Amino acid sequence: MTTKQLHQEFLAGSGICTDTRNIVENCFFIALKGANFNGNTFADEAVKKGAYRVVIDDEAFKNEKTILVKDTLTALQELAAFHRKHLKLPILSLTGSNGKTTTKELINAVLSKKYKTIATQGNLNNHIGVPLTLLSMTSETEMGIVEMGANHLHEIENLCQIAQPDYGYITNFGKAHLEGFGSLEGVVKGKSELYTHLKDHDKTVFVNGAETKQLELTKTMNRVVFNETIIQLMDASNEVKVKFKNTEIQSKLVGLYNFNNIAAAIAIGDYFNVPEEQIKTAIEGYIPQNNRSQRLEKAGHKILLDAYNANPTSMMAALENFKQAEGNRKILILGDMFEMGSEAEKEHQHIVDFLEQNPFGKAYLVGSNFNKTKTKASHIKTFESFDDFKKQFKAKDFKNCFFLIKGSRGMALERVLNLL
Repeated sequence: MTTKQLHQEFLAGSGICTDTRNIVENCFFIALKGANFNGNTFADEAVKKGAYRVVIDDEAFKNEKTILVKDTLTALQELAAFHRKHLKLPILSLTGSNGKTTTKELINAVLSKKYKTIATQGNLNNHIGVPLTLLSMTSETEMGIVEMGANHLHEIENLCQIAQPDYGYITNFGKAHLEGFGSLEGVVKGKSELYTHLKDHDKTVFVNGAETKQLELTKTMNRVVFNETIIQLMDASNEVKVKFKNTEIQSKLVGLYNFNNIAAAIAIGDYFNVPEEQIKTAIEGYIPQNNRSQRLEKAGHKILLDAYNANPTSMMAALENFKQAEGNRKILILGDMFEMGSEAEKEHQHIVDFLEQNPFGKAYLVGSNFNKTKTKASHIKTFESFDDFKKQFKAKDFKNCFFLIKGSRGMALERVLNLL
């Protein structure tokens, strides 16, 4: 079956599905495989639950509603690329080391004030998530917003081949996924694959004027440079407040590092002619969730919860922000930064060295990487695991404190909230 024929079958159904736990009536089910599962084995179950068609790549699981292809993942990606060309709608893609998901959510909040948008759900931004995002778009969609994640070279390049973006934005270049990229230079090269695609197809890129490296990389491209007209009005302990033209915008996002995320959403909204007041409404109405830059209060404590992810760049940004924030009795609970590869020891020690030289609060460092670091500072304590930390953490020892909680997703440091 050709991709065009497969697309006709897809359009006859009611949306895409890859998990039998989430099947809706008349959906188009694609049986993907992974290291620990084989979607082909769920073909009969998918039909029983109401799937219109089931795409498989193992003829042993054929039934009256299956479509046999050579490889289901390839079929998914080719179908998404075909669907994207079929719809002919403008696509904005974004990537970067930090702030991708928050920026994507802000951009969607702003653009949806004027357009019917579809954006990446959560952080489904990989070789499966990007195709699923594209296939969730319909003839009614007026603009697509596609987040692209990567932890090695050529990944963004491949995602661009599928999404064919018309516009692009890179949040920043930071020390993330060093295990896959090898170095910061590797990160720059990998993320810049978005720039390469946009330049090769004569498309447009949005560039933060404060990012010197990005200004250099995009100087021969069609670009929209922003930041000059957006002014920061805040201190480090409060929600970010900005002024755009004649409008002051009070967000619910905490942290100096979120200024660039907000500025990007404002600039992109302005470029696409979203009215100033609607931009203000969208930014002010966005509430951070999923452990990203959340400001909480519990048991008399103020808490900055940023436990969704961490890498050396985002960790240092959070620490610099917390250092400047107003408030006494500061407590830092930091978890290991993952996917650092051979740089893990150096990068974790760098964080410890910073905390030694800047004793603005007591620091509790959790995880095997932090536990290997060296320090003689009395205000820094390290723990091999969360369980070790939990055994020694006594809520009664803390009163009216200001907590920063940050670590990689695998550390699940939001569990600290239960200890309070």
